[in-house]
Amino acid sequence: MTTRRKSTSTRPRLVEQPTSLEPPAASAPAYSDPATATALKLWLTLVKAHQAAAELSRIDIAGHGLSEAEFSILEVLYHKGPLLLGDVQRKVLVSSGGTTFLVDKLVKRGLVERQSCPNDRRARYGALTREGTALMRRIFPLHAVAMSEAMSALSGSEQKVVTGLLKRLGLGAAAKAAANPACREGIGAA
Repeated sequence: MTTRRKSTSTRPRLVEQPTSLEPPAASAPAYSDPATATALKLWLTLVKAHQAAAELSRIDIAGHGLSEAEFSILEVLYHKGPLLLGDVQRKVLVSSGGTTFLVDKLVKRGLVERQSCPNDRRARYGALTREGTALMRRIFPLHAVAMSEAMSALSGSEQKVVTGLLKRLGLGAAAKAAANPACREGIGAA
């Protein structure tokens, strides 16, 4: 077993596993710092919960003949009304080229239309057509029920508590990311 001198570093100290001829029970060393071990467990739990809920969302959206990105654009226009395409891009977290491609597809399907901006000839709005609005009026309530069912392992009051905690976690992580020069611009929490 290796011992280390006390360090003034704020990095978590790894606990070295004893060497033996048998394979280790775990491939990575455990952390002696309970706060770090708890944070890692929380991260893994968040990722797994997100993956499971996102898969249920993806299946529901695909059942309506849409990709997740297409649905995101339709959903933001349904709830926010006409938006500048740059605002759509920021709200759905798709690249500007990706937004243009997706809006083009939705325009061809008759679900979205581009509208001129009266104050800036270079800017364009995205807006739902009558067909797009009718589609969202029909499928969004079904999607809401699917997402409600995905969250049903928690009671309504538990969902409110978790929402508040995740909001605080997201804002804290976004603040740390914004202070880190290696992070990209535009990071924010929901």
